[in-house]
Amino acid sequence: MPLYGDKAREVGARLAALGVREEDLDESFVHSGGKGGQNVNKVATCVVLLHRPSGVAIKCQRERTQLANRLIARKMLADRIEEIRLGAASKRQQEAERVRRQKRRRSRRAKQRMLRDKHAQSDKKAARGPVGRDD
Repeated sequence: MPLYGDKAREVGARLAALGVREEDLDESFVHSGGKGGQNVNKVATCVVLLHRPSGVAIKCQRERTQLANRLIARKMLADRIEEIRLGAASKRQQEAERVRRQKRRRSRRAKQRMLRDKHAQSDKKAARGPVGRDD
């Protein structure tokens, strides 16, 4: 069953740019679990997507509807294949590297400079006298 809509076309174009064809995908549906009430317990809304050439398998049960999960699974597949192909240049790797840099400790010199600037600002504020009234 083909996917329709702007988002589906966008994901389809992204997969096509990565060289992923619909014929290479094995799509199966299973019962989801967790939140969602009777819908997820009775309807096979969980999507399992397998890209045969690369061996990448994606399982998506984020939403309550099968159609939404099919779209999300394809986005996840595009992300995974992009990550494999691009390696260090992928978005996920760049985000992880950015977080790692933010968490890194400051060097001793940078820490001293930062504290010196704070003390200078504090001294500047302390030098200002109390605001008095003109009576």
